[in-house]
Amino acid sequence: MRFGVLGPVVVGGEEVAAPRQRALVAMLALDVGRIVGHDRLIGGLYVRPPAGAANALQSQVSRLRRALPGVVVEHHPAGYRLVAEPADVDLHRCQELLAAGRGASALALWRGPALADVDAPFADEARQRLTEVFVDCVLAGGTTDDLREVLARYPLREDVRAALMRALHRDGRQTEALDVFARGRDLLADELGVGPSPVLADAHLEVLRAEAPHRGVPAQLTSFIGRDDDLRRVAKWLQETRLVTLIGPGGTGKTRLAVEVAHREPGEVAFVDLSATTDVARALLDGVGAREAGLLSAGGPGVRDRLHAALAGRHALLVVDNCEHVVDEAARVLGGVLAACPDVKVLATSREALGITGETLSPVTALGTDAATRLFLDRAQAVKPGFTADLDLIADVCRRLDGIALAVELAAARVRSLPLTEIAARLDDRFRLLSKGSRTAAPRHRTLHAVVEWSWDLLTDAERDLAARFTVFHGGASLDAATEVTGSDVDTLTSLVDKSLVETIGDRYRMLDTVRAFCAVHAPDLAHRHARWFLARAQQAEPHLRAHEQVEWLTALAADHDNLVAAVTWAAVHDHELALELVAALATYYWCRGLRTEAAQQADAVLRACGETAPPGREQEYALCLLLAWPVATGDQTARIRQADDLLATLDAPPRYPIMTMMWGMALGAPENDSQVWHRRARLLGTDPWSAALDLVGDGLIKRMAGDPRGGAELLERGAAAFGEVGDRWGAALAFNQLSEIALAAGDTALALAHIDCARRLFDELGAAEDTAEAVAGRAHTQLAAGDLHGAAADFDLALTLARRAGAPLVQAGAHLGLAELARLNHDHPAARAHCDQAWTLTPGGWYSPDEMRCHIALQRGRIARDAGEHRQARAHFEDALRRTAAQRNRLTETAVRAELDALPES
Repeated sequence: MRFGVLGPVVVGGEEVAAPRQRALVAMLALDVGRIVGHDRLIGGLYVRPPAGAANALQSQVSRLRRALPGVVVEHHPAGYRLVAEPADVDLHRCQELLAAGRGASALALWRGPALADVDAPFADEARQRLTEVFVDCVLAGGTTDDLREVLARYPLREDVRAALMRALHRDGRQTEALDVFARGRDLLADELGVGPSPVLADAHLEVLRAEAPHRGVPAQLTSFIGRDDDLRRVAKWLQETRLVTLIGPGGTGKTRLAVEVAHREPGEVAFVDLSATTDVARALLDGVGAREAGLLSAGGPGVRDRLHAALAGRHALLVVDNCEHVVDEAARVLGGVLAACPDVKVLATSREALGITGETLSPVTALGTDAATRLFLDRAQAVKPGFTADLDLIADVCRRLDGIALAVELAAARVRSLPLTEIAARLDDRFRLLSKGSRTAAPRHRTLHAVVEWSWDLLTDAERDLAARFTVFHGGASLDAATEVTGSDVDTLTSLVDKSLVETIGDRYRMLDTVRAFCAVHAPDLAHRHARWFLARAQQAEPHLRAHEQVEWLTALAADHDNLVAAVTWAAVHDHELALELVAALATYYWCRGLRTEAAQQADAVLRACGETAPPGREQEYALCLLLAWPVATGDQTARIRQADDLLATLDAPPRYPIMTMMWGMALGAPENDSQVWHRRARLLGTDPWSAALDLVGDGLIKRMAGDPRGGAELLERGAAAFGEVGDRWGAALAFNQLSEIALAAGDTALALAHIDCARRLFDELGAAEDTAEAVAGRAHTQLAAGDLHGAAADFDLALTLARRAGAPLVQAGAHLGLAELARLNHDHPAARAHCDQAWTLTPGGWYSPDEMRCHIALQRGRIARDAGEHRQARAHFEDALRRTAAQRNRLTETAVRAELDALPES
């Protein structure tokens, strides 16, 4: 969720309708991640705070959550906190960009005057602070027009005046720059009685310098968008070093950036395009104005000597474009120039480095989404004046095109003949869609296919083979995966990185989707090998997911999440047994990561592919899929559980994956006195420390449900400690969750909060979104019992938001059930019933936990009816709950339901 305050207040790209909610979200966003005190919020929202201001504030927060369900606002004793990353708020993103020297990107975030639609007591002072940030952005990355506008508002600011002078001078408007200086000098004398400061005087001297000749620099017909920060960085490096190479994939904008650098260079510049030649020395000699008469042999020593003589003693910048197809020769010639001509500097563009000592590489990567969107709009409006479209759809098109500048421009050109929705729909066939470029462009830049083909043709056979094979990966690959799945070697892989066909992010390798689409046409079928490799990876990781190195291995598997999903998806169609193995091996990962719904979707797809019976030898894996699939499965889920139980009954030893024992126990619920179930449970449990910890927690749960909370708590505490010793945070958190519920039932809310906070901390470490949401809901129930209705409301709302994000319907149902209890206590019976109805709708069919949820919904409906004086309906709901809890053999809940029934007056 993104928040905007640099203009009208927006959340997720949409303006906030209600004025006070708009002001509230703005105040929280300005201090994102930090607690904003109650008094400060009240003072910032109300000129005259109403009676019961704290309640009014809590009401505004609740309305904000309902109006913007994706916004997470946490309540704390000291105030409220917007749960988001600083980078999610445009102000903080702007300040980060400024600190990184990316002023143009920072300025692009501004959509108008800050807090433009906020009318609240805090706004004026906040706007003054934000205005200073805006001026800093203009100084760091503004255009000439931006600087003029700011100077008109602050005519005595010498830093702004000096920046405007330099911008005019860079654009070749020296006379205007000197006029800006003269007017500023007169204004300072008239208004302040002082002369220009060193800041303004230095700018004046720079403008007075004579301009040197620029040879061969192409004039540009379109605006320069999205690379202002790169422009400043390259200019800075050229001041500090003598050779800078712009390196990156084809179509990213290396040439355009080099042209802009050349245009803004105050000294002598010679621009040389090597794309149509292999004689580098002769091309350079022509480019610097010493045309060779054709008497010397191509590339011979005489040409190089004359080149060195022509450049001797000249302070010049050579911009040498498109070196990749003659990279060795370019390196030799340019290396000689730099050695022989100490006052010459070189800016080169290439798809691979020149490899000269002292070379500074400046990667020209994909445009960010904001810059690519602006580029698309600019080019689209050029071919179709008045063009407007959904910015989110434009951003999605730009993302799918990898932010490659040429691809974005080619796509924008198609709006003249195709609707944007049609362009987006055709991007899977991007090479056919983007096949009509400028007739004046070089052939390799006229179509997207030609851009990639130029790079492909420069590869060796071994490099082409690896580039094609690498397309089997989804979302990138580690070094081990890249070499072992493709059967290639490290040197060839690093060569593809050097030639900008593959990029590195941390310790992983990835290919732009556009490059991947081209190379995939030439790829052999490695999907089976890919799936087998990632099965081995999942099997290697599984025992570590139940040990101290749990977080590290979860992180490693998460990095390959797209590959794992792709492997399961392929295997579900082509190799059912492999699909079963993959889902089973990944069960612990999905469970500990809180991805149960995604796991269920994959398991259900595999089950449908396999049919009604397990393939011989894959009974365990099939049973585990049955246990995983319940959140999305249709039909008789009780029958599925029985089928899984029957398959497990054939085992005479613990299952291959111990997580199956836990899931089997959760599916069946409390075994009570069923000797067969107890015997099977003992047979399924292993003798390792993790299984021993699971046994303790399982026994604790059974004792608790059997009506012995003290005995259950003792076992659960031992289980939490045992899981802690083996390093399984998820198992420990499960125990702490149950301990919290026991403490809450005993009336010890302080201990309950301590336990639930332990559970939440562990879930946070795991990145388990669904379980974190459940823990927040548990904390809300505890706050409700402690009488903190505001805190409970805040946490129920937060749990609902987190559960929606995680795609966890059962946890959403629990949050609605908590909100129903809150509404009941506030005597809002219609709202309480509505929350119960939502909880019932969201609760999946079958299995133990959903059955338990339906029981609690029936119990809550009975309480609502009782409080409303509807005793007959209350009795019907309580009896429904009693039937459900009896089927579950949960004596704890059964006792609570019987107490409610006994307290009802006879009808």
